[in-house]
Amino acid sequence: MNNCEYQQIEPLSLPTPRPAAVEEEEEKARRKWEVFPGKNRFYCDGRFILAQQSGVLPLTLGLILVTTVLFFVFDCPFLVKHLTVFIPAIGGVLFVFAVISLLQTSFTDPGILPRATPDEAAYIEKQIDNSGSSTYRHPPRTKEVVINQQVVKLKYCFTCKMFRPPRTSHCSLCDNCVERFDHHCPWVGNCVGKRNYRFFYTFIVSLSFLTAFIFGCVATHLALNTQTINVVFDFSSCTAVELVICFLSVWSILGLSGFHTYLVASNLTTNEDIKGSWSGKSEAEDTGNPYSYNNILTNCCSVLCGPMPPSLIDRRGFVPVEQSSQTVSMEMVLPMPAAKEIKVVVGPTPSQLPPSRALQVPSSPLPATPLSLTGRPQFSCLF
Repeated sequence: MNNCEYQQIEPLSLPTPRPAAVEEEEEKARRKWEVFPGKNRFYCDGRFILAQQSGVLPLTLGLILVTTVLFFVFDCPFLVKHLTVFIPAIGGVLFVFAVISLLQTSFTDPGILPRATPDEAAYIEKQIDNSGSSTYRHPPRTKEVVINQQVVKLKYCFTCKMFRPPRTSHCSLCDNCVERFDHHCPWVGNCVGKRNYRFFYTFIVSLSFLTAFIFGCVATHLALNTQTINVVFDFSSCTAVELVICFLSVWSILGLSGFHTYLVASNLTTNEDIKGSWSGKSEAEDTGNPYSYNNILTNCCSVLCGPMPPSLIDRRGFVPVEQSSQTVSMEMVLPMPAAKEIKVVVGPTPSQLPPSRALQVPSSPLPATPLSLTGRPQFSCLF
């Protein structure tokens, strides 16, 4: 047909596509805490770390603040007048120690170990496969090392793809391997491990002294009031709230402090004590604690007074370009595939043709009478 014209648009005439990564080059580089694989929350650009399930932490702070405020408002004025002015100072020092150590325990990296990279995980699996067979085998669950002439088993973590170092355990709530893992404490909203155990111990000890001090002061306040006339007026509901909170918490906190004092003196963790790793509670024989120095003072100094180990996760570092390219898709803004664009010039419609051309019907090359498959003619009626 002469009425249709085909025109091809050259691909070189189109604008050159630019990658989206080049257009977003000015975008801020991503830090490692933004792509952290564990179940943690970060604040202040990765400076503070907290467990994902930390809803009990505000309750802990609230109980401490409410009890202390009621003590300073309703009990301290009476005790300062009848006893000594040092009572508010002692209560204030204990309160500051308890709150600061609580915040340090909650927002400090407990000793999280970074997960193995794909290359490191593949290297470990190649080392384990000593037979040289091509079939894939899961790595064994344990590996034995010798510490102070005692055999210690290291477990393989299938989540972090590595053998856990001694005294390391994987927290199921935070989904991280933590060095010298003690336990996951919901009251502080974080795991307790190698880097924040000293803060946790300071918190429970200072809170024990604070609770016992407030309980003793409230009891003294009530005892002195029995010798006065205004007994009913001074025994307010706020004093009753203080007495109930301190009475219910002082025994549990004192017991917890005593238990962790025993652990510090023995250089043990809560996880090791529950499992009975070195006390004969487990199936293994009682071989003694290989981490103990056999001296209470030395054990306490090694646990509480040693240098602060550095954080290994580098949460404020920048993600390398290789890892960033794996986590962020590099999309290219491309046009449609190079294809011929057809421009059809439509001729006049039959109504626009002259009558002489509109009545002309082209001759059909087909026969007037169709043939069947057998070669015989078939007739049909056209209405």
